[in-house]
Amino acid sequence: MLNSPRTTTSTALGTGRTTGVTGTRVPVAVSAPDPISREGAVSQLRRHPEIDLREESGPGTVALLIEDALDEQALTRLRRIVRSEGARAVLVVGAIRENELLDVVECGVGAIVWRHEATAHRLVQAVLAAARGDGDLPADLLGRLISQVGTLHRGAAGRPGAPSLGLAPREVDVLRLVAEGLDTGEIAGKLSYSERTVKNVMHGLTTRLHLRNRAHAVAYALREGYI
Repeated sequence: MLNSPRTTTSTALGTGRTTGVTGTRVPVAVSAPDPISREGAVSQLRRHPEIDLREESGPGTVALLIEDALDEQALTRLRRIVRSEGARAVLVVGAIRENELLDVVECGVGAIVWRHEATAHRLVQAVLAAARGDGDLPADLLGRLISQVGTLHRGAAGRPGAPSLGLAPREVDVLRLVAEGLDTGEIAGKLSYSERTVKNVMHGLTTRLHLRNRAHAVAYALREGYI
């Protein structure tokens, strides 16, 4: 990882534009280890009217973090941004080791983009997913996450006193479809629910179980053997 100081940036954009996600533009703060990486991300996001670039992350903001690779300092930054500042996080990273993947999910990161795939379209897609509270992981990472959590679950099988999440059947149904990559509208269609019902189910279980986002909820359900 580069050792130069991390920088954030802001850019003034016009007002009055809307996005189909929330009806307002999504505030985004970009953090990168070097000016070139920062300016590259900013130039890609600047073209999209649904993005409102900000100087600092905070409640209601999506923090876009660019990393070459993860270390403890990067994980600490992620935890601070999500848990202390109340922002949602998108991680753009060059590589993630197997033992780091669950740590990233536990930090509250629901959207991950490979640096070599970080086109303008891909970045905006991940930012909008994070703003909605949805998960957005590359297919290969999702497969690794499922495999890793499955290994943890098998290791814990039969362990006396193992805690139970106590998920309701419809919570399990919703999480199973989230794990398959469906969005809220698609889940509602599959289960014959309204989109509001799906959102209420997700909000209820993440609040009750102190989970940070959809990816975190899926990881916990997989680990406990519900899906």
